[in-house]
Amino acid sequence: MPKESNKSSKEEQNKMDKDEMENSAEPSEEMIGKRMRRNTPSPHRLTPQSSPPRFVSVEELMETAKGVTNMALAHEIVLNSAFQVKPFEPEEGSLEKQVKEIMHKAFWDCLVAELSENPPSYSHAIKLVGDIKETLLSFLLPGQSRLRGQIEEALDLSLIQQEAENCALDISKVARFIIDMMATFCAPCRDKDVKNLREITEIVPLFKSIFAVLDKMKIDMANFAVSSLRPHLLQQSVEYERNKFQEFLEKQPNALDFTKKWLQDTADYVNRGKVEGGATCTPYSSQLALTVHNHAYLRLLKWDHDAESFPETLLMDQSRFQEMKQELEQLALVASVLLIVYNSAGEAISGLPGLMERLKKTIKILVSEMHTPSFKDDEPFAAIGEKLCMELRGCLSQHGFLPFSPDRESTLKGQIVAAKLADNPIRKVIDSRIQTYLLGFLDTCTNRCSPPLPGGLTPISKELEEIAVKLGRLVTFNKLVYSPFYKKILQEILIRGENVDV
Repeated sequence: MPKESNKSSKEEQNKMDKDEMENSAEPSEEMIGKRMRRNTPSPHRLTPQSSPPRFVSVEELMETAKGVTNMALAHEIVLNSAFQVKPFEPEEGSLEKQVKEIMHKAFWDCLVAELSENPPSYSHAIKLVGDIKETLLSFLLPGQSRLRGQIEEALDLSLIQQEAENCALDISKVARFIIDMMATFCAPCRDKDVKNLREITEIVPLFKSIFAVLDKMKIDMANFAVSSLRPHLLQQSVEYERNKFQEFLEKQPNALDFTKKWLQDTADYVNRGKVEGGATCTPYSSQLALTVHNHAYLRLLKWDHDAESFPETLLMDQSRFQEMKQELEQLALVASVLLIVYNSAGEAISGLPGLMERLKKTIKILVSEMHTPSFKDDEPFAAIGEKLCMELRGCLSQHGFLPFSPDRESTLKGQIVAAKLADNPIRKVIDSRIQTYLLGFLDTCTNRCSPPLPGGLTPISKELEEIAVKLGRLVTFNKLVYSPFYKKILQEILIRGENVDV
């Protein structure tokens, strides 16, 4: 893929990226490698012909993999506000865990043996103090020279070594200083852990506990750094991810084949006039390009992740689209059942305070595991029918209405059970309205104006808006990063070299 033609166009693109970012709202290397291998293009009727891949060295491939991993990590930090560094623990029963436990036990046993000698030997203990000193110094900010001086003075290893050799070392005093410094640096959530250290009197258990708390403090510090880094990373990540992908594309020229197919299939669908805007737009209008692009993102919420290869430019967000797809399917089911109930009961339950929320909560609980392999829809839907009819009987009686007849209840239960089918007419109507709302949100997200909520979606309005905001943020960021690539692809598909604003 050619790079930007000149410096001015690159500056203009960067300015557009920053402006659009202001207006918009822990993958492992192994995981990234698996995704890339799974999505390696294979011959396909609609797959564009790619350039023959050139041979690259192992060193180049390793460097590329490292870049992709770094890009994935930066991407996760920017888009996932809940991202946190977590400590690594080997799996229970694994060889790695067994080796780790054996080595740790051997080390602490050796420390116990040294301190039990007469006079005590402190060689291992001094090494531990050195490790602790380096950890404490790593917590310091550049301007904290006074604390640095205190640590250097109190944990002077050469002085501690001399005291040990002259049997004048007070190891408990050293430990107390370390605990005082930990209390200075630790996050509030670690105050109790540090306080507990002061109650340990035996040296070996004390040092073991000090290291355990220090490990937690390292994670706390890393997560604090991540949260501090996020606003700055957001400003740089668009160009960073784009450049990293460009580097990957130069080594793998066919790395956009599935992205091209994704956009081509969507353009074919739009041009057949099956979606709003497709029949009214001229073949090479910028409005058609925008329509194709937004519909392409909408298709990802219906994607068959087992049968279709995901676009390369969205691989790092595939799990997010899978999650949104499942959430939307559950919301469509909830809204469908509620629409059936309220259409059946009519004015008798219309506007009753709290009823809709109770019904909604019941449905959500019973379908909460609908995407798990063990979920059998017959029993949950029969239970939904029973519970909703029971709720309606009590509600109608409480407000002076006649209860449903057995036949009417049976009909209502049958309609509720039928809603489990994807081709159920009411389910299809609700699903279509959800898609219309989300498309409207993508079309209007640049001016921060939410589209009107279609009928029947009021019960799920809050959840739907949350998904729409999440989708809009994801789409906006993806467009910013990959806009040069999308622009070229859509030019080839729609206007054959004429400029398109995507």
